[in-house]
Amino acid sequence: MNALDTMRALASTGEVMTVEPGEQIFASGEAGHCMYGLLEGSVMLSWNGDQGHEQINAGDVFGAGALVTSAHRRYGNAKAITPCKLLKMNREKFLFAVQESPMFALELLGSIDHRLRQLKDCTKG
Repeated sequence: MNALDTMRALASTGEVMTVEPGEQIFASGEAGHCMYGLLEGSVMLSWNGDQGHEQINAGDVFGAGALVTSAHRRYGNAKAITPCKLLKMNREKFLFAVQESPMFALELLGSIDHRLRQLKDCTKG
């Protein structure tokens, strides 16, 4: 089972949001209490006044800092590019997912690592 499969399984009992293109999911500076798993669609993450940006797709997660930092404030903005379905995961839901499927945590770390490497490669040019 991969991260997207795990998120889909969690979606059957979890909080799923439907977001329309152009709709803002969160904004820089807002308090963050959950992360999101992208079940369907594409989301644009942007920061530094939109100077930096990244498109993410189904199977990716974003907003994970909210689960590891108390009194978390969102660093950037998240906006739907296409119609999206999002799994909203608070800390309790995330820990449950990791307990039920330990590989979920490794898959998410792998996904985040891959995204960070891509961003670093973009800044080298």
